[in-house]
Amino acid sequence: MSDTNPITEPRLCLVAITKHGAAQAARLALDLPQADICTSSKFAAAFAGVPNQVKAYDGALRDEIGPLFAGYDQIVFFVSLGAVVRLIAPHLRSKDEDPGVIVVDDAGQYVIPVLSGHVGGANEWSERVADLIGASPVLTTASDVGRTIPVDILGRHLGWRVEAPKINVTRVSAHVVNGEPIAFVQEAGSPDWWTRPTPLPDTIHKFARFDEVPLDRYAAVLWVTHEDVPAGRWDALKERLVVYRPPLETA
Repeated sequence: MSDTNPITEPRLCLVAITKHGAAQAARLALDLPQADICTSSKFAAAFAGVPNQVKAYDGALRDEIGPLFAGYDQIVFFVSLGAVVRLIAPHLRSKDEDPGVIVVDDAGQYVIPVLSGHVGGANEWSERVADLIGASPVLTTASDVGRTIPVDILGRHLGWRVEAPKINVTRVSAHVVNGEPIAFVQEAGSPDWWTRPTPLPDTIHKFARFDEVPLDRYAAVLWVTHEDVPAGRWDALKERLVVYRPPLETA
């Protein structure tokens, strides 16, 4: 029996418009053969030895941004941070829709998630890219920097679905990153939900059943369950409850 869903690899594109950037992207492409390449025709020769699909454009990079946003889940720019911010600004919609956008500096020292770092996965991909090229990832998302529970995407790799009003997710996330006591109740789903290399923070207290939780001692409750949650319970825990629905187990 299994509680996991197949994980689909994101559509990934490496974008380079300078000599040094193209050289870096070509080296990275050898480790990421599934990634496409978008580059200025002037530097297309740098990718002659890679197995990746290469699109060489002749116009301005700004004309490529719309198709890149529509066609990819993660975009790694070997372009300056300021230029990327200006290029992507007209295309931004929401953190639930925008692709992950990552910037690698021209010296290959830093990898910076610029957009959709948390929900969109750019933080995770920044760490992967940094590891591959020997750079330092620069993360700014509080839950990722603090190595604590990411309330809005917890269990996503296991197919868990978040069930809660948006305000609850916002409020509970604040309680978590501020180090307040949190009750974590797991009545269903895989126990392999904590994927960080560091231990679970000591502000997170585990329970096997909801009725075991002394609610007055905790700022919020994260509840992994298949049980129905009555309206009265949502009301009683106003803005303090987030529920996770794992996939039903199949033989």
